[in-house]
Amino acid sequence: MPLPLTHDDPAGFGPYRPIARLGSGGMGTVYLARSPGGRTLAIKTMHARIAREAEFRTRFRLEADAARVIGGRYGAQVVDADPAAETPWLATEYVLGPPLDEAVERGGPLPEGAVRALGAGLCGALGQLHRSDVVHRDLKPSNIMVTAHGPKVIDFGIARALGDERLTHTGAAVGTPAFMSPEQAAGQEHTPAGDVFAVAGVLVFAATGRGPFGGGRPADLLYRVRYGDPDLTGVPGALVPLLTRCLSKDPAQRPATSELADRLHDGDGEFADHLPDALLALIGGRASEVWQIRPERLPAPADAATLPPVPADAGPRGLSRRGLLTAGAGTALGLAGAGAGLWAWLSSGGPQPQGASYTKPSPGPTVPPLARKKLDSLWQKQIAEPERDATPGNPAPPAALGDLGMAFAAQGPAGFDPAAGTVHWIADGDLGGWEVAGDGTRLYSLPAITQAGANAPLRIVPIDPATGKAGQPAVELADFNGVTQLNQLLCVTADTFYVVACTGPSNDIYFQPDRQTWSVAAVDRAHGTVRWRQRLPDRPPKAKWVGSLRLYYLAAQAVGERLVLLFETNDGKIRTQARDTRTGALVWDRPFAVGRDLVRPQLATDAGHVYLGNGPLRALRLSDGTPAWDSSAARPGKTYGPPALKGGVLYAVEKGLGAVAFDAASGAVRWTQQGGDAGRSAVYDPPVVGPGHVYVHSKAEGVLRAVGLSSHLTAHTYKTSADRFAAHEGAKVVLAVGGHYLAAFPLQ
Repeated sequence: MPLPLTHDDPAGFGPYRPIARLGSGGMGTVYLARSPGGRTLAIKTMHARIAREAEFRTRFRLEADAARVIGGRYGAQVVDADPAAETPWLATEYVLGPPLDEAVERGGPLPEGAVRALGAGLCGALGQLHRSDVVHRDLKPSNIMVTAHGPKVIDFGIARALGDERLTHTGAAVGTPAFMSPEQAAGQEHTPAGDVFAVAGVLVFAATGRGPFGGGRPADLLYRVRYGDPDLTGVPGALVPLLTRCLSKDPAQRPATSELADRLHDGDGEFADHLPDALLALIGGRASEVWQIRPERLPAPADAATLPPVPADAGPRGLSRRGLLTAGAGTALGLAGAGAGLWAWLSSGGPQPQGASYTKPSPGPTVPPLARKKLDSLWQKQIAEPERDATPGNPAPPAALGDLGMAFAAQGPAGFDPAAGTVHWIADGDLGGWEVAGDGTRLYSLPAITQAGANAPLRIVPIDPATGKAGQPAVELADFNGVTQLNQLLCVTADTFYVVACTGPSNDIYFQPDRQTWSVAAVDRAHGTVRWRQRLPDRPPKAKWVGSLRLYYLAAQAVGERLVLLFETNDGKIRTQARDTRTGALVWDRPFAVGRDLVRPQLATDAGHVYLGNGPLRALRLSDGTPAWDSSAARPGKTYGPPALKGGVLYAVEKGLGAVAFDAASGAVRWTQQGGDAGRSAVYDPPVVGPGHVYVHSKAEGVLRAVGLSSHLTAHTYKTSADRFAAHEGAKVVLAVGGHYLAAFPLQ
């Protein structure tokens, strides 16, 4: 979804005027722009600070050359470029169609005919590159645009000439792990056969909605790509032998692009004839939407502040926890990860943030402030979000912390004014969401200890809500190793810390079942003693379990005599469990048929039940885990997202309908959303409930809807790039995080 320009975005690139942002990252920004004659273009830029490095400027020039080689039939036609500018830029046609990953996400896997036509088109594109002695090296669904005339390959940031090793270091894997070839994953020469391997991976994704080697952390994907067998479950049977050959570990066994194209498709019919109606409608929508975008600029913050990068000569610091978690994947991320830490919080005034060194940026161009009525959000700030691939748990939502709001930036948890967005502090240390928990007014953490290979006591420290500074340890436990980076602070109650912790060495970022034991434990807050501990199953080592960096628990909440948990098993299944808060004994354990990526850290519970969605809505009794009610009785065959509970009413999004309210005690339907826009909301996240409205998110449209609790109709629609939401009732706002932005909307 296009986003407004920021206050310091350039006014133009040569004769071209930017009108919106299409995306931004550590390397640069992509803009939607118009030519003097009114043509719509995409302009890709490289940050000036990165362009000071000769190697990156050379890469940018080579990317422009590769885009010219592939031309307008198979790629985005190059219109203009200035790789020598202070901020290098490349202007291409704006491709009228969605990227393949979005097309599959919104419309589901493609039918066999569409997969075959897509593959033939991609072979034509790569064949043109290969005939010019260029290899792409990073073919993936997000780099393939689906148009009515055929697929177009974009983003040649790491393409290069065959045999040119000047920009590649021996042994360094550069690209996207999920779609790399085995030889590329090993840092070896990438030939046209490597691009064929990537095409096959893309076609598996198009046919099934997932890559041939699954998901997870980059280091784990690299291992599976090099040594594992591809998972072709769900691929049309007639395509399996051909794609199996393309995915051979031996490059010599893979077909050339010409042979692959011939075996995929006979060339009959137009490309659009093979596409499903939903995808054609999405392509048509892109063609009309581009002319409805109005240029907007966000005003300059009154007192902006940015976090400077760590100086190159700062000297050795040792790896932080997150550094250890990503160390195995650093080279695999290549250019995609470079410069990611240069994203910064942008504050709008107030006290200077504590806990970090800040400098004020140079002013951008003078921009008149937008009228408040033109802004969907009450305020909006750019933030540096944690890298999702480097986080063992799913991204944490924003939260209320007394009078403050709290969100996770790349540097750690940050406290901000929920009414104005002013950042008051960023906590000391490099903390992930799994290492921080609070009781609503106080925040606690497991501090990062950078003594790899050593043992140190597990410490639980308070974070001062006024400054973000860590206090003296509230608890120090010599029985557990505080260095181990996958320790978890599950939740905090008035008298107890609940933790997952390791006993054993910490000199590896993977589990070591022969040397480590893991336990879930309850720690008395007043006395700092372990009230109980229960041994957890061993995690297999890296070589046998590629998901070894995953956490034991993805959500936890203590309710009376039960600690309710979502547990991930060694085979990747999710189970709902309850432990006795007095002894830690496992009271009950039930399967929860949902993929890990759909699990959210929030749980909906009351004194007697835990409520689960991601399928039918279910109420399980906390006492024994038996079902109290199931939505299938009232609405058979319906699917719901995770629920939210307030005032005895359970709210959830029903797929294809919208917001639905159930009586939490009986499971009876109280009301359903009405109106023509009701069925567009996503079933990924729990709704946010205000005094008069329930807020539901439509990722496909990029909006947050406020549905009246009385009218059951959409009362307000807010544009947003966020994907995680929470209420701050004191400030009367909905907090929103995602798309590199933190924002707030009215909670009514």
